[in-house]
Amino acid sequence: MRNSRFLTHSPINFVFNKGSKDFTVEELPLYEFSGDGEHIVATIRKKDMTTWDMLSAISSAIGVKQRDIGYAGLKDKDGMTIQNISLPRNFEEPLKNLQHPNLKILNLTKHKNKIKLGHLIGNRFFIRLKKVMPSDFLKLKNALTKIANEGMPNYFGYQRFGRDGKNHELGKDIICGIKKERNQNLKRFFISAYQSHLYNNWLDYRINTSRLIESFDKKELENAVKIHFASKGVTLDSKIALELKKQTQFFKIFNGDAMCHYPHGKLFNAENANEEAARFGIKQIAPTGLLCGEKNRVSGCDAYEIEKLFIDEKVKALGDRRYAWIFPYECEIEYVEEEAHAKIKFCLPKGSYATSLLEEITGAELSGGAEDFFDE
Repeated sequence: MRNSRFLTHSPINFVFNKGSKDFTVEELPLYEFSGDGEHIVATIRKKDMTTWDMLSAISSAIGVKQRDIGYAGLKDKDGMTIQNISLPRNFEEPLKNLQHPNLKILNLTKHKNKIKLGHLIGNRFFIRLKKVMPSDFLKLKNALTKIANEGMPNYFGYQRFGRDGKNHELGKDIICGIKKERNQNLKRFFISAYQSHLYNNWLDYRINTSRLIESFDKKELENAVKIHFASKGVTLDSKIALELKKQTQFFKIFNGDAMCHYPHGKLFNAENANEEAARFGIKQIAPTGLLCGEKNRVSGCDAYEIEKLFIDEKVKALGDRRYAWIFPYECEIEYVEEEAHAKIKFCLPKGSYATSLLEEITGAELSGGAEDFFDE
């Protein structure tokens, strides 16, 4: 299923080759490394290897156990990636002598602790689009400017769902007892894909709801929203749309929405949706969506009447909440007219997908064979 977009411009034509010359991602560390300690931190540039491939290659080459290598995020096989790993300090000399055609050590320092998964603020991306016409570049530029100013929906990208887009179906079958999966890592991944699928469907519905409220005038709005709610079995009074229309930002905030200070902070439920919408509009806070499971916080009040339709009580995995709306930053775009190339740079918070931004600004639906989710 194609996700609903925030932007509405017509699709542009372009060519995107996800190779090391046209796609790069650089991790942004959570903290500055101390320069002293029992761990060596290596900044490594890899090409056309998954993070797992890189760890395996380093383990084999210098004799360190793979479980002793720390890393902050998983990165895709395609393209060029710059990321940090940590190893016990006694592997410093073997690491300096590492020889691999697809790996290069860019910097070595020391740190007191092992790098752990999630220890990054976000990622910096570079994407080159080819065969872009000047008129389409203008669309790209305007779209990126709008996203830099107003943010974008934080969908899980196609990478989460596998080559055939059916990882979530396997996850659901495992939860329902239809299929068995002995590999515990794969089992968790498939169940996570199912949680992600439900989240994406919720976000899609909320975006469609916001679009509807933006599109209709007050005279027609109530009836349009009534039909919209009825189609999904949402038990909310359609008169709520008149109040939501007072909000000036695109993604409408409901009473009870689980909000979080942005880019990190504590969760809380919106008691006055219009007041919290004003804070959302200036990027102080953002709404979150549910990854259903155990030990997670659900939304309340009006927001829960929608959210509950995307909860599967059979999911016993650990649940979570995810920013539903994010604010890309350091956004830049350049046009190389003689080559018809568009060069795009931007930063995203961790857990967000560059392909989701690319789909927004190009109006295209991307798909591919990547098995790893590369920007978490």
